[in-house]
Amino acid sequence: MKNFSKALVGLDLTEMDDVLIKKTILFLEFLGIEKCYFIHVSKNLAIPQEIIDNYPDLVAPGDESVEAIMKDKLHQFNFPSSVEVEVFAEEGDHPLDTFLRWARIKDVDLIVMGRKETLEGSGSLAKGVAKKAPCSILMLQEKRPPGLPEKIMVPTDFSSHNHMIFEFGERIASEMNAEMVPVNIYEVPHGYSKTGKSFEEFSAIMKKNAQTDYKNFLKEHQNKKVKCQFILRKKNHDGEILLAHAEEIEADMILIGSRGKSKSAALMLGSTAEELIEVNNKIPMLIFKKKGENIGFFEALFKI
Repeated sequence: MKNFSKALVGLDLTEMDDVLIKKTILFLEFLGIEKCYFIHVSKNLAIPQEIIDNYPDLVAPGDESVEAIMKDKLHQFNFPSSVEVEVFAEEGDHPLDTFLRWARIKDVDLIVMGRKETLEGSGSLAKGVAKKAPCSILMLQEKRPPGLPEKIMVPTDFSSHNHMIFEFGERIASEMNAEMVPVNIYEVPHGYSKTGKSFEEFSAIMKKNAQTDYKNFLKEHQNKKVKCQFILRKKNHDGEILLAHAEEIEADMILIGSRGKSKSAALMLGSTAEELIEVNNKIPMLIFKKKGENIGFFEALFKI
């Protein structure tokens, strides 16, 4: 796969870095990564005392000391020499803005971020990057065992933009010999009782309609045998519904895309993707964005 030749990996100088580096190494060849940038962004690059205790020889300025720690980590986990590496640390009052600025400067195709489950940290930077990044994002979870996915869940609403996500899902599933599972959430509209039909009856009608939409959606794709799973929306938010279903079917990756209706929409994710990012700290997630479709908006954003 040649979609992601340049990747930017965010490190935070915690145990999560160990997890993230090991898992990133597994994805390098598959994703086609040729150059990997490792960045640590903080409001203050002063070295914490516990790190100084572990690295007593550090005497360089903050940014150089942090970079030395990051390089040591890469060496410790035998990061492949076949991949070009650049390491840098940045200080700024607004870490999210700084991180996104470097993603743009380096013109990366993919951002790799970690999601913590038990380790200390709010994850706010990772969630902010996922929502506003100008390129695709791979979010790797703390507790998930390392390994390439065998079952990829792909939420879809059968919109025109979803064709791109579906095609990408088909391709990565084929190249990894993994199973792709499209998932659609349908709902019973308010006022259904006025039709004289019960909730169950109208639910069956809406599901059949969704199934018809999927058949029409598949007409633009080569593989007509991929079966879609349909979930009735009741009270939960879509993000919670999708995460629960992914766990139920034992998916080990979720592939979701930006809406793509406009340049700004491609940058700022749709509500379902945002909800999923907010609740999902268990299953690796690849948020696919077509690089370049949002560059104009992204450049304008940094001129404000």
